[in-house]
Amino acid sequence: MFANSLMKKDYSVLVPSCLLVLTLLLSACKPGADAQSEAEGEPQDPNIVELSELLQSQAKLAPASKAEIREVLRVPGSIQVDDQRVARIGASVTGRITDINAVLGQDVKQGEVLAILNSTELAQNQLLYIKASQQIELQTKAVERARQLLEADVIGAAELQRREAELSAAQADLYTAKEQLHVLGMSDKSIAQLASSGQMRSYSNVDARLAGTIISRKVNLGQVVQPAEELFIVADLSRVWAVAEVPEQQAELVQEGEDVDIEVPALSNRKFTGKLIFVGDVVNPLTRTVTVRTDLENSDEALKPDMLVSMLVQSKANAQLAVPRRAVVRENNKDHVFVEIAPNKFRLREVELGTEYNEMVAVLSGLEEGETIIIEGAFHVNNERKRKELE
Repeated sequence: MFANSLMKKDYSVLVPSCLLVLTLLLSACKPGADAQSEAEGEPQDPNIVELSELLQSQAKLAPASKAEIREVLRVPGSIQVDDQRVARIGASVTGRITDINAVLGQDVKQGEVLAILNSTELAQNQLLYIKASQQIELQTKAVERARQLLEADVIGAAELQRREAELSAAQADLYTAKEQLHVLGMSDKSIAQLASSGQMRSYSNVDARLAGTIISRKVNLGQVVQPAEELFIVADLSRVWAVAEVPEQQAELVQEGEDVDIEVPALSNRKFTGKLIFVGDVVNPLTRTVTVRTDLENSDEALKPDMLVSMLVQSKANAQLAVPRRAVVRENNKDHVFVEIAPNKFRLREVELGTEYNEMVAVLSGLEEGETIIIEGAFHVNNERKRKELE
């Protein structure tokens, strides 16, 4: 009985010892277990992705390089009439307006009568012309008689010369009177009628000097007007100007002949395209800007003078580090590209972008020239990166 008790006591001591020895032996047999456990617990970089065979077939690589980039300058402007297609019309003689045949916005033809005025000044000059014309007839007859008398030896040659001189003076007076009537707006046809009939007409027409639209009217019935006053403005609106002011710091970026886009807010931001036909040679000292101008086709007359516009002017070409637009990945409101860090392994890197032009976008920072990037298939690569991140 004593022997049995002793055996049980020894067994209780040996069992824990054997278990400890067994554990140590098992640990010794698996030396990499702890290292593997640590490796499995180590976090992976979520911005790195390795391309599978499928992604390799979808992705296209290229080194980052420079490209010709044109900046787009957006400057405010307005629609103006073409100075070569506008006429500021006034009366050619002082008088009182008796009739008005045109209203604001009316389309008129060249030579169409816009208003009629009554002028005592015109009547007085017509009277001078009639008198000068009558003097020509009298002096012509006097010269003819003097020649006959000279042939009959009744008068001397000096008398004939005197009468010829009087005829020349009368002709000069007639010429002066006729030119004055031209200045006052009378045509050759009207002057000829005045000479044949001898009847004065003290009414003068205010005619349209070109075909177009009346964009200004500053006259009323009964108004006394002077030749220096502007009564109507007629403009041909089939072509108009878009005029803008470019800050002097950006003036060197624009040049004549460059393409220009015009956005018109009043026409639901409808776009018009033209070319820069003028860049000012001086700086406005008050606004520190340079005037630029574009000629626009306006056959439907949708563009109206003084409409506000935004002018998008392309600057001179400038070589800058750039990537294709499709190479850019947008994440968390920031721009990124995939940069190769090892064969088939890429890191998503944040970049700062600049101007976009012809599907290329300038890179201001975050990328060096010559680094290999994904220029096609970046969208699929980024989806694979996100999927790996969720695993």
